[in-house]
Amino acid sequence: MSEYSTAFDAIWKGRIDTEELPELANRLHQQIQPLTAGTAAETADSVAIIGFCSDAGVRRNRGRVGARRAPDLLRSALASLPWSVSRPAWDAGNVVCEGDELEAAHQALADQVQDCLSAGHFPVVLGGGHEVAYGSWLGLSHYLQGQSDISGSMPNIGIINFDAHFDMRLDSNGCSSGTPFYQIAQQCQANNWPFKYCCLGVSEMSNTAALFQRADQLHVTYRKDSELDITRLTETTLLLQQFMADCDQLYLTIDLDVLPAAVAPGVSAPAARGVGLEILEPLIETIIATGKLKLADLAEYNPEFDIDNRTARVAARLFHCIVKRG
Repeated sequence: MSEYSTAFDAIWKGRIDTEELPELANRLHQQIQPLTAGTAAETADSVAIIGFCSDAGVRRNRGRVGARRAPDLLRSALASLPWSVSRPAWDAGNVVCEGDELEAAHQALADQVQDCLSAGHFPVVLGGGHEVAYGSWLGLSHYLQGQSDISGSMPNIGIINFDAHFDMRLDSNGCSSGTPFYQIAQQCQANNWPFKYCCLGVSEMSNTAALFQRADQLHVTYRKDSELDITRLTETTLLLQQFMADCDQLYLTIDLDVLPAAVAPGVSAPAARGVGLEILEPLIETIIATGKLKLADLAEYNPEFDIDNRTARVAARLFHCIVKRG
């Protein structure tokens, strides 16, 4: 089901700098408004935030649960971000996974993402476990299918995932937070679409040989966490640019467990090594520079294990990196 947060005003609150010029000191909580059905984007850079309240996929994947509570807590972390008074920001409410009804929640999220894209907004989805990725992608693919009925051709969707895990487990026992990109690959095969997937930050200790073999068989572009250091940033950037050059539209998904556990302790599966912000941020800027990004999400924030809101703050920084101007 889709619903607005029951405490919009309680969540979207923060500092107000009354001593400054309002147009120079505006913050997100002062700008954001509830998004109602049919509200069209007023400008091309309108942002719509969607919450995905689910840890059913994490539970199915035998991970530590708690991500269901993440969306509203992440909203609170975003509330005081600097925000342009001329940039519309909307809260499209939460998609809630009731019990273990993950498949229904995927479809509800897909519908919400599709509606936001159709109205001209840039959706940013706040998870929730990484099962969010299948619903996000499904919404984008449905939207682009509708556009292709007009243009006559389906655009190539490039998926870029910052993650310690491939999340390409077989879904023969049902979908979970560990299966979304295998599910997407299967959907692409069924529709005769190319499967274009780039996973950056893969941990050798967190992925079996079967997962590496599947990634190679499906021609996944990937780099391990041990290869993502500052001395190889140029090399990684070139790899990413080559991947994106063959894509018409991009979907960015960030599993917060790609970060070192000391930076992001509040995740479903903390990383022993991880990839630092000094690597992730310039790569995100490279993605934004293409002008092809249509959708983004942040996954696996688990407030049950956060320390001093450390992970929520780093998620807010990544959100800002994705949506900032210039």
